Amino acid sequence: MRTHQEIDERSLELARAVVAKIDGDPQREGLCCARDTCARWFRQNPAPAIAEWLTILQEEWERVRLVLLDETENGQRLRQNNPFCGVLTPNERWEIYRRFAHGQTAA
Repeated sequence: MRTHQEIDERSLELARAVVAKIDGDPQREGLCCARDTCARWFRQNPAPAIAEWLTILQEEWERVRLVLLDETENGQRLRQNNPFCGVLTPNERWEIYRRFAHGQTAA
C-alpha cells in the first residue's frame, strides 16, 4: 500500500510529464484536450472541484502550468482530479507508475 505522500509524489511526477509534453507542443493540444475533458466532466457532474478547474483552464498556459506544478497542499488537492488524464499515453503513464513501484522517483 502506498502512503499519501508517495501518491502525491507520483501525482506530481505525472504532472511534470504532462507539463513537459505540453511545453514541447507549440499547438498546446494537451491543454485543449484538458479543457474539453473538463467541460464534459462538468456537464456530467457540476461539482465544485471541476468548476475550479474550468476557471483555471481559462487562463494562459503559463498560469495553468504553475497550478499543475504547485507543490503546496493546494496543488496536491488540485492534482487529485485534474483533467489532463488524456495527455500522456498509457505507456508514458505506466513508465512513471513502474518507476515509483520500484522506488525510482527520478526519470
